[in-house]
Amino acid sequence: MPRGVPKNGRRNMNKNGSVTTAFSAARMSAPVELATRETDEQIDKKLKDRFDIIDIMANSACNGTTRALIVSGPAGLGKSFTIEKAVNDYDPAGKKTVIVKGFMRPTGLYKTLYNYRKPGNVVVFDDCDSVFFDTDALNLLKAACDTTERRRICWGAETRMTDDEGSPLPWSFDFEGTVIFITNFDFDWSVESGHRLKDHFEAMISRAHYIDTGMKSVRDYLIRIKQVVSQGMLRDRGINPGEEKQILDFLFENHLMLRELTLRMVIKLADTYRAHPQRWKEIARVTQFRQR
Repeated sequence: MPRGVPKNGRRNMNKNGSVTTAFSAARMSAPVELATRETDEQIDKKLKDRFDIIDIMANSACNGTTRALIVSGPAGLGKSFTIEKAVNDYDPAGKKTVIVKGFMRPTGLYKTLYNYRKPGNVVVFDDCDSVFFDTDALNLLKAACDTTERRRICWGAETRMTDDEGSPLPWSFDFEGTVIFITNFDFDWSVESGHRLKDHFEAMISRAHYIDTGMKSVRDYLIRIKQVVSQGMLRDRGINPGEEKQILDFLFENHLMLRELTLRMVIKLADTYRAHPQRWKEIARVTQFRQR
């Protein structure tokens, strides 16, 4: 279990410096550590290295060298952007790749894998965590991500499926594509804490390259936000460097009060600044702060 997380997987921050809302440690929706011994420089390097490796592995997955990749970390801090950029660079027309978001049943999963079964095809599951909690779906994924030379996927149920033209799908097929998962579900924590599906999660980690973004503390979140913003994220929204600094300073000074620490919060603050430059801080305190 991650350091700083009690057995029930929930923790609150107090006024002196930490998380103010409860969270599930298995689903990384808030920092699981209140403090870190790392310096800001060490955190900055750690995160740059992790996201550089995510970029390398995403490109490796797109060209077929890596057949299965899982990227795990908190929501709203740049995982999807990094993966989607690699996928779009690889397949600008979107003919060989698909990005699946939201809920998916095993039948839909089987059909998606079948439609993108050929070499060069890439299936990205972005925050589609429903597939991780259904044993039928997990078994299909384990077959698709297997390290054996031939990856055979079978559907043994009586339910018959059809393709988009209405033709019946085969009972089995060879999957030769690549699968990428983007999730804020912590596989390592789930295995260590004895989750009821831990054997399946261990099997997934065994079959895929697993990258944890390494963001566990409040400071990790703040440094990551600063990294992305410094790359010009707000320039396209009409925010100049001086205004960008004001927004970041406000976020850093008030991070204990904000409803969330994500890049989405930065965009909300920037939009408020643009719409109401004279009163944006006052408005942000009402719309983005937790009201106690």
